[in-house]
Amino acid sequence: DFYWDIRPKPEYGTIELRVCDTPLTVERAAGLACYLQALCRHLLERSEPPPEEDDYLVYTYNRFQACRFGLDGMMVNPKTREQISIREDILATLRKIAPHGQALNSMAALDEIERTAGRVGNHATFLRNQYRESGSVQAVVRASVEALRQGPVL
Repeated sequence: DFYWDIRPKPEYGTIELRVCDTPLTVERAAGLACYLQALCRHLLERSEPPPEEDDYLVYTYNRFQACRFGLDGMMVNPKTREQISIREDILATLRKIAPHGQALNSMAALDEIERTAGRVGNHATFLRNQYRESGSVQAVVRASVEALRQGPVL
C-alpha cells in the first residue's frame, strides 16, 4: 500500500488529510477538523513562501517524531532548521490561524485543540497506557469503544 498524508480526492473535489491524533470523542475529532480547516484557509492566502524541495529533507524525521512521541516529539523547522516541540508548534500555529477560526466560527473547537496541546497526555497517551497495562490490542480496542460511548477522556 502507498500511503499519503495529504492526497486529492477528485471524486469529492476535496483533499484528504491524515488525522494527527487518535480522537476518542466527537469533540476532539471536530476540533481537529476545524484546526485543519482553519489551517487550509490560512494556506490558501499564500502569505508564506511555498515549500521548496529541500524543505522535505526533514519530513521523515518530523513524521517519525509525531508518530512515535505525539505532542512531546521534537520537530525541525524546514526553513530555519531549529528544533521545537510539536506541542509548541501547534500552539504557535493556533495563534497564527486564530483569525481564520474566527471567520469560520470555529473558535470553540480550536480552544479544544489548545487545551489538548496544553496538557500532558492525550487520547493517544490513554491508548498507549491501556496497552501497557493489558498487553493486548483487543483491550485497547475495547477501551477505545468504551471511551467513545462514555464521553470525554483526558
